[in-house]
Amino acid sequence: MKKMLAASAVCLLFGPAVLAQEWIQYASKADLFAVNFPSEPKTQDISFTSEFGITLPGHVYTSDQGRSHYSVTAVDYADAEKIHTARAQQCRANGGQGDACQNDWRGDVQGSMIFAASKFIKRDAKVNFFGWSVVDQIEGLRIQLTNTDSSRTFAEIHRHGTRLYVLEATVPKGAPAPGLFQQSLMFIDEEGKAIRYRSIYTTGYSEAWKFPAPAPPRTGPPPAAPPPPAK
Repeated sequence: MKKMLAASAVCLLFGPAVLAQEWIQYASKADLFAVNFPSEPKTQDISFTSEFGITLPGHVYTSDQGRSHYSVTAVDYADAEKIHTARAQQCRANGGQGDACQNDWRGDVQGSMIFAASKFIKRDAKVNFFGWSVVDQIEGLRIQLTNTDSSRTFAEIHRHGTRLYVLEATVPKGAPAPGLFQQSLMFIDEEGKAIRYRSIYTTGYSEAWKFPAPAPPRTGPPPAAPPPPAK
């Protein structure tokens, strides 16, 4: 379900001290993504409650380095339509009518990135940035926070296929932004190959809205990562 793809040596600055740490490029064939972690992450099964109150399966991948914390949460919305439809049908069978028995599956899927972002916005933290982002032409959202202890949190949210992905890195005061983690995100196919599209991949709502969205044509793999800085 998961494997280590490669290893690269990097140097990270933590205040006046320099810490040489070997990072790994980690790939999850279970959730079809790859990202750099400071060590092989711990994986935990979770039950995720969506905006409209259904329970969906997911995994959380976590890895720590000193006072810096890194995680990827992947939630699978594949059964969202089935769960919502069954709930609406049961509502009507119980005598419910109208909006009380509305099937909210499209809104639940389409709003999943905003819902995930709202959890960061509601934290006791200062929002330094909130905006649109793209990784290999796959659209998403980016959020940066300053926490009450002056640590900083960097979040990236995407939806690809049937999955919602939430990347989160928190680094202590004075530490550099976690670029090695943030900028390494890739989406992979079932064969473990990196995916990059020729045009923007989006599941935007329209009259012809489909889930999962039909994928645009792919290009070749993304450019190779630059070499680590010289010591």
